[in-house]
Amino acid sequence: MLSRRQFNSRLLNALLSYSLLDSLFATNAIAAKLAPLTKHWANDLQELCMDLQLSSITPAIWQDRVEALFQKIELKELLQFVDFERLVKGMSFPDLGVTTKPVVFPRLEGLPARTVFTKKIFGMKKGRAIIPHGHSNMASAHLVLRGDFHMRHYEKVGEQDAHLLLRPTIDRIASTGSCSSISDERDNVHWFIANSETAFTFDVIMLDLKGKPYDIQNVDIEAGEKQPDGTIRAKILDVETALKKYGKQHH
Repeated sequence: MLSRRQFNSRLLNALLSYSLLDSLFATNAIAAKLAPLTKHWANDLQELCMDLQLSSITPAIWQDRVEALFQKIELKELLQFVDFERLVKGMSFPDLGVTTKPVVFPRLEGLPARTVFTKKIFGMKKGRAIIPHGHSNMASAHLVLRGDFHMRHYEKVGEQDAHLLLRPTIDRIASTGSCSSISDERDNVHWFIANSETAFTFDVIMLDLKGKPYDIQNVDIEAGEKQPDGTIRAKILDVETALKKYGKQHH
């Protein structure tokens, strides 16, 4: 037989335990509701880009991880998140090359208002191109939001007398949901031509890596000289000349 005091003590402990468990369940329920906000892909993207900026990971590893992240994103959710329809409504497409619109993410817990990466939407009409060009001290990733592109990448293996030495690496049709990336370590030069009536990419861009100013070099791929080792010796072009030749398909 329990004394009244023992009975009350056990009852109080049981109530306290129940109260504690109830509080824990409530906390977990709240955490579950917040998870889509605190664990959003935009936060993962910010962390990846911070790691690259701090040289905690190499550019090639950043490319692998950001492309893997892009493949996990629900495209419909991404389009809503960046307010794609509003951004492209009334977008004016140039006769040569592309047009761009900056992307502003909505407020998100854990994500700074100003991300460490630049984010843009690139848009173009059929036959227009992101002209062939290479990069220095820069990394970027590109997700096709709508449309189709003929996508080509090249490895920059050297520079010689106002020419880049390039090795072809990727040549394929990239459709909605496809992605690619560039850095000084891999697939550094790229060239996109729109095959559909309009085509758009979402770009994540990291500039001035390792504290060095970024640079872009436009190259004349079509007139490039093929070398015995399979590389292409392509002349570096100024922007105006490159746009005139590659900004719009003339055949």
